[in-house]
Amino acid sequence: MKTSRQAGAVLLLGTILGGWSVPAFAQDAQAPDALAPTPAQPAPPPASTTPPAATQPATTQPAPVQPVTPATGVAQGVIRSIAVRGAERLEPETVRSYANLNPGQEYSAETLDTALKALYDTELFADVQILGGETGNIVIQVRENPVINRIVLEGNKRIKDDKILPEIKLAPRQIFTRSKARADVERIIELYKRQGRFAASVEPKIVQLDQNRVDLVFEIVEGDKSKVRAINIIGNEQYTDDRLRKEMFTREAGGLLGFIKSNDTYDPDRLAADQTKLRAFYLTEGYADFRVVSALAELTPDRRDFVITYVVEEGPRYRFGEITAESQLRDLKPETIQAVVGVKKGEWFNAKAVEDAVTRLSETAGALGYAFSDIDPNYTRNAETRTMDIAFRVNETPRVYVERIDIQGNTNTRDKVVRREFRINEGDAFNALRVKRSQDRLLSLGYFQDKLEIKQTQGSAPDRVILGVDVEEKPTGQLQLSAGYSSLERFILALNVEQNNFRGMGQTLSAGVNYSRYSKSVQLGFTEPYLFDRQILLGGEVYRRDYNSFNFINNERNTTYSQVTTGGGLRLGFPINEFLTFGTRYNLNHDKLTLDRDTFFTDPDLIADPDGDGPLVGSNGPLPAECDPAIAGRYLCDELGSRITSAIGYSVAFDNSNGIRPTRGQRVVLSQDFAGLGGDVRYLRTRGDGTKWWGLGSGFILSAHAEGGYIHPLKDTDGGRDPVRITDRFFGAQLRGFDIRGIGPRVVRRLTAGSPTELSDDVLRSDSLGGRAYYMGRLELEVPVSSSIRNLGIRPSAFVDIGSVWSLRKPDLEPRAGSCTRPATGDVPADTRELAIGQTCDALGTGYAYNPGSGFQEFFLGNSPKPRLSVGVGVNWVSPFGPLRIDIARALLKQEGDDTKLFSFNVGTQF
Repeated sequence: MKTSRQAGAVLLLGTILGGWSVPAFAQDAQAPDALAPTPAQPAPPPASTTPPAATQPATTQPAPVQPVTPATGVAQGVIRSIAVRGAERLEPETVRSYANLNPGQEYSAETLDTALKALYDTELFADVQILGGETGNIVIQVRENPVINRIVLEGNKRIKDDKILPEIKLAPRQIFTRSKARADVERIIELYKRQGRFAASVEPKIVQLDQNRVDLVFEIVEGDKSKVRAINIIGNEQYTDDRLRKEMFTREAGGLLGFIKSNDTYDPDRLAADQTKLRAFYLTEGYADFRVVSALAELTPDRRDFVITYVVEEGPRYRFGEITAESQLRDLKPETIQAVVGVKKGEWFNAKAVEDAVTRLSETAGALGYAFSDIDPNYTRNAETRTMDIAFRVNETPRVYVERIDIQGNTNTRDKVVRREFRINEGDAFNALRVKRSQDRLLSLGYFQDKLEIKQTQGSAPDRVILGVDVEEKPTGQLQLSAGYSSLERFILALNVEQNNFRGMGQTLSAGVNYSRYSKSVQLGFTEPYLFDRQILLGGEVYRRDYNSFNFINNERNTTYSQVTTGGGLRLGFPINEFLTFGTRYNLNHDKLTLDRDTFFTDPDLIADPDGDGPLVGSNGPLPAECDPAIAGRYLCDELGSRITSAIGYSVAFDNSNGIRPTRGQRVVLSQDFAGLGGDVRYLRTRGDGTKWWGLGSGFILSAHAEGGYIHPLKDTDGGRDPVRITDRFFGAQLRGFDIRGIGPRVVRRLTAGSPTELSDDVLRSDSLGGRAYYMGRLELEVPVSSSIRNLGIRPSAFVDIGSVWSLRKPDLEPRAGSCTRPATGDVPADTRELAIGQTCDALGTGYAYNPGSGFQEFFLGNSPKPRLSVGVGVNWVSPFGPLRIDIARALLKQEGDDTKLFSFNVGTQF
């Protein structure tokens, strides 16, 4: 179809004007100065060359209209008659009216020339001739412009039809005109320029059809994106080009990771923003007279890329001079202004510091009730001393009150859920700090997008203010089926249904089922944050959790004991003040610990009683009901069985952070749990943790986290058994650089080698036992990334982790010396005897050989508060496949028995 259409295509401007030939056009050629050297417009290359036809087709301007002149010698006359020929869609009377000629009218050459121009100005005709000027019998011969049948786009791949067609003003069933087609070509090219494709070209063609109809075809050659090949800076003496380029949004094309850049294409708007960035940088460094003299964007000779050149004038560097303050507000004294400003004489001038000072003054005035404070910093430049005097003037404004609070955009969330988070009410005196706190609380709900902002507008009177918040709700309900892989738990499956804003009332309803190699759980919970419309939280949950612990045998992870917990809990909480909350809870759990059969029983015919409570039976009859320490270890055998835990606890939390992903503030929690209200377990567990965030500017966020805990047993046990059960102990927070449960007290079992006193290098088993005390600290710096990477949900960071787990009574160990075997000789049968600790085969007589396979020794390691330390880097990525965390960490300090791990990752997939 395309071949046949092109074969019959004719150029748009093949038009005859009064017998004169007018050349065809594809698009207007760009004038040599189309890219003039302005800050926001590209300029032509220094050496002007004729562009290739593929990028800019050669065009010519239509020849001027040549009016038909009446016969020689006829200077004037009277129109006797007017006839119209060639009109198909238009009535003859309509054509005559456009020509403004009437029978009986006197005419001249100028009159007919004016009529000809008027007919062409209607853009209804492709060709017009006026004949009969010699006789006065005027004949208007016209050829009408065709009607557009359809509009076709060809060659566009980067920009789809639905983006281009709205830019085209011509449409099917409209009259085709050259000027409108030319304008559409310019609009399409401008669209490609906005995409950074300055080499794009558009050639309009028409395909003639019957009944004076045409198909209009725009043939598009998109070309590659125009990159920024180089950024040159002229006039900079104090800072290098590379240093200044780092301050710009635009980057030079190329480099190892150039294929992922999105800011190396030419964009006039970005060019203007870069000039603003340059000026802001110099103003923060004391160069108050800095200016960008010119910014020139030049196309390279091949018309593919741009070279950007800035000419700058740095000027002298200034220091702060006299800092004075004046206030017309009786509540805001000049001394207070000086303290809030924080700018000191003699420091290098910094416009950003002045801007921040004005912001702090506005917040201070806002806290005093002045919503529309007028703060005017006056600058006095002293060129001789190169100092800048600043006078902070606070003009008089009225104290204002909140007239009303407007809430918009909450289609699901009820108004009262939003209003109850406001720390200021209608009719209250305005307080900027309370408004800011209200905004932080709304963001912390997690119901709305992060761009939420409480805006202030003038009320019905000068002393009235209207607070308005236009929220954009995000989904709070989740029906999630997840599958993923964890380096700690292998394959993970989860089905969770959760609604964090149930019925639009801020309630939380959740149910979930989770499965992995080492844990399985099912739970159902409900939370009401405002019971009876009062700020009292009431929640509850029921659950069943199946957790499998593990150890390492010859560096292979193997399941040791299984813990099945069935129970439920209730919790109640309320605020003490704006940032301090108190909560209490009660939990009742039934725990059952059993040993893993695959690890501790090797009889292939082993059968367990179906209800799990009867004796174990093997091929040789019933097995001993008592756990065998030689297989499981005494420290595990003492923990088996069922117990009931009835515990009550409380928590006190302080939180003044600013959202779900804080950039400032701190969060501190202290909690205690007492187990002993009935049940079989007695202890007092105390825990504390705190985190502080600092926004360092330029996108850097520093956080410091510390936590620790101690379990005090309320009853003792005999022997080597610790009074705190293994399921209640601390195993510590995950320390990156170490494996899960990789630090703290453990029992390591090593095989004996050639003799009972010689140990092999291989670890037979390593069982983590946990401890009664732990601490952990973390210092992490989140590194800023470009906006394109940040929009992908990628947040890299560097960190230092430190921590330890300890305070466990040394368990009873079960070393085995091994056995001695004497082969059968003659009538003497074979004989195997177990060795006692310290005994050798020589003591049993001659012919006995040592068999190390059954010999081992156990060591209690890691029970020390000495710190374990690791450093590393990591990245969080909210990927299309779910949240992903990758960490690479190296352990710098460790204790004997610790298990280190260099690389770890976790990922989940939602579908």
